[in-house]
Amino acid sequence: MSSSQQQFAYPVSSPYPAAPAEASQSTQTPAAAAASSSSTQPAPATQSRQAAEEARKDRTLAEFMLMLDDYEPLIPNEVTDYYLQRVGFECEDVRLKRLLSLAAQKFVSDIAADAYQHARIRTNATGGRARVNQPLSGPGSAKDKTRTTLTMDDLSAALAEYGINSRKPEYYI
Repeated sequence: MSSSQQQFAYPVSSPYPAAPAEASQSTQTPAAAAASSSSTQPAPATQSRQAAEEARKDRTLAEFMLMLDDYEPLIPNEVTDYYLQRVGFECEDVRLKRLLSLAAQKFVSDIAADAYQHARIRTNATGGRARVNQPLSGPGSAKDKTRTTLTMDDLSAALAEYGINSRKPEYYI
């Protein structure tokens, strides 16, 4: 065969990962296949780092669960028990119930913080800044004008970010 008649097989690269059946039929040379198979297996140092990281996470989780024994969430245990019973969740582990109470507390706290931010944006956009020439005492003082008041619109906007619709319908039947 002449050099112009020789055909070279170039491996076709695809943006998608090869299926297992296609991987065994690839046109790689044995040296390239050995190099690629050795790169897919993590090195012993990597495995030891992963094991150490998992052990650290397990210790941290165990310490956190022990801290839940002493922690009293803002949502009372009776309220948590009531709602868990209502949805059919039965568990005798107090730490798990407190963990759920803590998650609910965080959720409510995030919504309140978002509603506060919406209220601050609304008051700053409408010129909610107080005038400097007013006296500092009395019901119409500058101190009263700088207070932020949360409205249902602020709460509705914050809840909408979490996918909760709290708006009243336009009409009642």
